[in-house]
Amino acid sequence: MTARIYKPAQNAMQSGQGKHSWVLEYEPEKPRDIEPLMGWTSSTDMKSQVKLQFGTKEEAIAYAERNGVPYRLEEPKPVSRKILSYSDNFSPNRVVPWSH
Repeated sequence: MTARIYKPAQNAMQSGQGKHSWVLEYEPEKPRDIEPLMGWTSSTDMKSQVKLQFGTKEEAIAYAERNGVPYRLEEPKPVSRKILSYSDNFSPNRVVPWSH
């Protein structure tokens, strides 16, 4: 069973360059089953519930190698942000002129 090491993305309510931990999460071995009576999905795979958090990527890799867990590393995409202030909306050299 392989594990996935990644850095989770921020949700829509977060802003800034906050510190986030790296996560080691096991990939499912088999698909989920649908329970026939109620229609709920279930799984007998207990490792799919395990999520380990690490401070750095190197710690997560060292844990996987120490315990013999095959892993797949997913690097985070670089964040491109254009920082503007509210007063830039009213500057005289605005790229897109006001429509009114």
